Amino acid sequence: MTITSTPARIVAAFAAAASLLFASASAVAQDDAAPDPHAGLSSQEQGAAAAPQRGPAGNAHPTEMFNAALSNPLAASPQRFESDASPAQKYDFARSLDLAPLAGLAVMHNSRVAILDTVARDTVQEITGHSYYHDVVQSSGDSSPRKLKYDALFTYLDLMADQPYYLDKAIISVEYLPMRRGIVEAQFPRDPGTQERWMKATRLSPKIIIDQAELINGPFRADLTFARGMSQLLTSFSRFRDPHATLLLIAPAREGGDWMHVSRNAELNAKFVQLGNAWRARDAQKVNTIVRDIAAAVPAINAGHYPPAWRGQLERLYNGGDNFIFGYTFYFLALVALLIAFGTGRITIQRIGVGLLLAGLAIHLTGFVIRWVLAERIPIQNQFESMWGLSLGACLFATITMFVRKQPIFGVAAAGVGFLALMAATLKGIPGADIGREAAILNTSYILFYHVNIVLFSYGMVALGFIVSIVYLLVHYLAGRSAATVQLAAAGVGTVTVSAGGGGPGANVGRQRLLSDLDHAQMVILQLAFWILGVGILLGAWWADHSWGRWWAFDPKETWALITWIVYLIVIHVRFVAPNRGLTTAWLSIVGFFIMLWTYFGVNLLLPGLHAYA
Repeated sequence: MTITSTPARIVAAFAAAASLLFASASAVAQDDAAPDPHAGLSSQEQGAAAAPQRGPAGNAHPTEMFNAALSNPLAASPQRFESDASPAQKYDFARSLDLAPLAGLAVMHNSRVAILDTVARDTVQEITGHSYYHDVVQSSGDSSPRKLKYDALFTYLDLMADQPYYLDKAIISVEYLPMRRGIVEAQFPRDPGTQERWMKATRLSPKIIIDQAELINGPFRADLTFARGMSQLLTSFSRFRDPHATLLLIAPAREGGDWMHVSRNAELNAKFVQLGNAWRARDAQKVNTIVRDIAAAVPAINAGHYPPAWRGQLERLYNGGDNFIFGYTFYFLALVALLIAFGTGRITIQRIGVGLLLAGLAIHLTGFVIRWVLAERIPIQNQFESMWGLSLGACLFATITMFVRKQPIFGVAAAGVGFLALMAATLKGIPGADIGREAAILNTSYILFYHVNIVLFSYGMVALGFIVSIVYLLVHYLAGRSAATVQLAAAGVGTVTVSAGGGGPGANVGRQRLLSDLDHAQMVILQLAFWILGVGILLGAWWADHSWGRWWAFDPKETWALITWIVYLIVIHVRFVAPNRGLTTAWLSIVGFFIMLWTYFGVNLLLPGLHAYA
């Protein structure tokens, strides 16, 4: 699609829309009822309040506000309001560039020294709702549209150098469905087909948002149910408008000083101006040359305070490894292999499963350690990190127990927990995936530190017990009813043959021995979960008395943690009176697991309370 509006009309519309949209930023921030995340920060994090800053979702850490007053060194001068690039030309140009020298440059981002590749990924994620931007084009002769996928660093720089190209592209994420539908219906009131296409895209063009600025700033702003959607839209739009404000590439001149924007250094600014001119001319050879010049020039400025190169290389490894979450693949294969070995008694398959489990654990641990180094703190301080950390602790415990007790069922539990946790961590809705500064509240007391980590470890133990209980129920309900002979192998028991209908006294005895071993394994785990969670709750009450002046306030997190603990109190004591204590324990373990999930996820994300940061 070509922009049909005149440059003058686009200028006026964009300026008017920006004024309307960003006039509501303060009101939206107040609606979020979040404390000022910038209090006490240096000037580089606070910047000018020209663009809105969304309050942290769930317990994600807030990011610095943009300083839109900073000039964009890559922009055209005089400013252009139309792009002469076609989608095919843009795609070919992107494929001919080598931006790798820029990817590892250090930059101040989210109150920590990151690399430009991370800034690009975060910016594109905020704008589009995805980790990369893709353009959909319909070429003549093609039976279906083509999806042109772009690297995040290219999109990040292209937004600065050739922003008009994106004015009519589906690039601005509008997550809140009623808001997106209202904007689309207002823009295309008599065209249901076009409405449907934009709704499926989940993103809108800047031009549509500009055209509907009065609707967004009027009825939508007045409707409190749109508050979160407004906050997300304003953040996406501000990131689109001012991506250049994140170019804090100049290292401080003194220890503890502020990082500076590239526009504050005349020589470096001139190089970025040259880069923008070559970029719009689509001169790939010249762009690649300037990129190498910039990559050499930036570290030389205040070189004594520039981070070592290995940090940038480590962060690129972390980004390229997709946060090392792909370890769930090995955990899944290990789970399958160990279950097959458990059911067939094949030692070779069991060894393969253990090897896959160790591979998944190594990837899990490597990613955790790298994030620890990059964040300069133990990465367990938001929803994403705590999920990663608690599953790692549980998997390490279960794997060590597997070798010590020589019972592969603990390996099955470790593989199951690792797979479920890392797979869940890939979901977009889990807050905290970006590396940021720690929540200040979590760095106020050693009591709080131990409280949080002990409770999280207990949740990992609950998850291990859940997996063992699932295996128990499978053996209990399926092994004795199989139409064919089934072999079940339990470490320390050997191979047990169970035929249809129970298989006679010998098979039944073997089956009961297997169930007894599984029950013993689940009780080892669940009793530890019970005691560890109890200690964690007591430490939390102790800290609350010191911090808030009361031991207990029936905060949703406190209440549901206590309910979870009571479930496992019941599990332990009901065994004394239950006719089939193993089966009762297994079912109550599963009930307790889902209550724990609500305590861990639901309370954090859905209920207001004092534990929104944890």
